[in-house]
Amino acid sequence: MIASLISIAALLLSTTSALVTQSLPTEPFLSQVDDQTWIIGNELWNLTQGIQYGVKLFYKNHDCVGDAVGHYVSYNGAASDLNWVSASVVSQGEYNGTQYIDVKFTANAGDMHWVIFSGLAGAYQYFVNHALPSLGEFRTLWRLDNTTFTKGKTDLRDESLPPLSNFIAANLVQDSTWLKPDGSGYLTKYDFSTWIRTQTYYGLYGDGFGSWYINAGKDYYNGNHLKQELLVHRETNTGDAVQLNMIHGTHFQVSTVDVFPDGKIWGPWLWYLNDGSKDDASERAKKEFSEWPYPWLQDEAYQARGSVSGTLILSDGRPAANVAVFLGDSASNKTALDQGSDYYYTSYADAEGSFEFKDVRATTYGLQAWSNGSKTGDVTTSFLKHNVTVEAGETTDLKTLDWKVSEKEKIFQIGDFDRTSYGFQHGGSPYTHGLADKCPGDLIYTVGESEPQDWCFVQTHLGNWTIVFDAKAPGEKDTAILIVSLAGYTTGSSSTIWANGVKIGNLTSGTPRLLNDGTTYRSATTAD
Repeated sequence: MIASLISIAALLLSTTSALVTQSLPTEPFLSQVDDQTWIIGNELWNLTQGIQYGVKLFYKNHDCVGDAVGHYVSYNGAASDLNWVSASVVSQGEYNGTQYIDVKFTANAGDMHWVIFSGLAGAYQYFVNHALPSLGEFRTLWRLDNTTFTKGKTDLRDESLPPLSNFIAANLVQDSTWLKPDGSGYLTKYDFSTWIRTQTYYGLYGDGFGSWYINAGKDYYNGNHLKQELLVHRETNTGDAVQLNMIHGTHFQVSTVDVFPDGKIWGPWLWYLNDGSKDDASERAKKEFSEWPYPWLQDEAYQARGSVSGTLILSDGRPAANVAVFLGDSASNKTALDQGSDYYYTSYADAEGSFEFKDVRATTYGLQAWSNGSKTGDVTTSFLKHNVTVEAGETTDLKTLDWKVSEKEKIFQIGDFDRTSYGFQHGGSPYTHGLADKCPGDLIYTVGESEPQDWCFVQTHLGNWTIVFDAKAPGEKDTAILIVSLAGYTTGSSSTIWANGVKIGNLTSGTPRLLNDGTTYRSATTAD
C-alpha cells in the first residue's frame, strides 16, 4: 500500500496544491514525495511535512496554515527545532472497527508519532525520547493562519486574540508585554495561561474552523497540581495564531531542567479539527477522557499500569481532609512542582483523607501530600513516603498513613497553608499584568481585627508589612518559630524580618537562596 501511495503523491504534487485536498486516498496514509517531504492524513485532512515544519494543512478544502509557520517540535523555546530525517508507518491496525496507522517521524533526539484514524478530523500524537539533552522547555505546537483562527480558548479565558496592530514596539514594557495603544491596560501573551492539569480542551477557533488539543492523560507533564502554562497566544512578530502543547514547561517555575530516560513517552494527546464548535470539542474531550489510557497504543510499558490507594490521618487525630496528594519521584531532592523526568500523578483526598490513583505506570514512586486549605489550612508540615511500588494489574494499598503535624501552640496565622495566594486581596484573580501595583508599599495587619483579604496577594513595592499581635511574654526556655509559606518568588526581592525591633531573618532572591520563578512578571496571581 505504501508504494502505491508514493506514486500517487508524486503525481499530485506535479499539479496544483489545491488538488491535494481532493485526490488523496480515502483511508489513513503516509506518502513520501522526496527525502525531505511527506504528506500524511486521511479522507478529511492532510498535511505536507517538511524537514522542520508541517505546512499546507488542508481541511474542508481550506489551507489552515496559510502564510503561518505551521506545525513543529522544539525545545528550550525556539532555540532548537527538531529536524526529521525519515518517516515510516511503524504499525497499523483496527480499533473499534476503524482503521488506523501509526506514522513515525524520526529525528536525532527522538520520534514524533501521528496516529491517524479513518474518519477522524485530526490525529493522536506522541513523542518518544531517545537523545534529548537536559532541558527545561519542550513543546509541540501549531502556528496557524490568523484570518481563519481569530479566537483562543483555555479553561479560564475565551476571547478574540489581540490584533497584531496593537503590538506597538514603542509600547513594549517587558517580556512579551505591551501597553495597550489607548493606555487602558496591558496586553501579554501570558493572559492565556492556565492550570495545565485541569484543562479539558483548549485551542484556536474562528468562523467555520477549530483546532484543539485534548490531553486526556496528563502523567507525562512535569510538575504537580499547581503547574501553570501558556497555551495559546498571538505571535507578535508575524501575527500567527499560536496553539502550544507545553509537554514540559518552564514559564512559571524555578528549576525545571531535567534529564529524560531513553524511551520516555509524552502523550498520546489528540489534536482535533472541527468547525469551531466548542460544544463539539467538549463532547470529544469527554470521549477521550473516558478512553484513556488508549488501548490501541502498542507499547508494553505504556499499557503496564496499576493503582495506588491509602488513607492519610493527621497525628492529632483528624483525617487529612481534601489534602493535595502527589505521586512522583522517589527520594528526590526536587520539589513536587519541579519534578519532570518521568511520570507524575495528582489527586485530592476525600473528606476522610482517603485517596486513589488509577492507571499508574508500573514503577517506583514517592508519595507526597500537603494542605489544600479549608479543614487542614493550619497544617504546616507535609507528608512524604518513599519507595511506593506499583505493579501492572495490581493495587498497591498503603492502608493508613500517619502524618505528623506540629504540636506547638499557634500564636497567629494569616491565610491557609495551601501553597497559593487564595483568600488574600486579588489572590486568584485572572492573569493581569500590573495587578501587583494595586498592593500597598506599607500594610498593617492586626490579628483579631483584620481579615485575610486585608493582606494583599503580593509585595512588590518598597515598604513595611507589619503584623500586630498579642502574645504572652516568653519564658526562659520558650522559642517561637515564624513560618512563611510563599506561593511565588521573584529575582531582585529582599525582605528583612523584624520582631519587636529585633532583626530575626532575611529572605533574599538569587543563588543560593530563593530563585526567580517567573510568576509575578508573567501575570500569575495564585501560585508558581
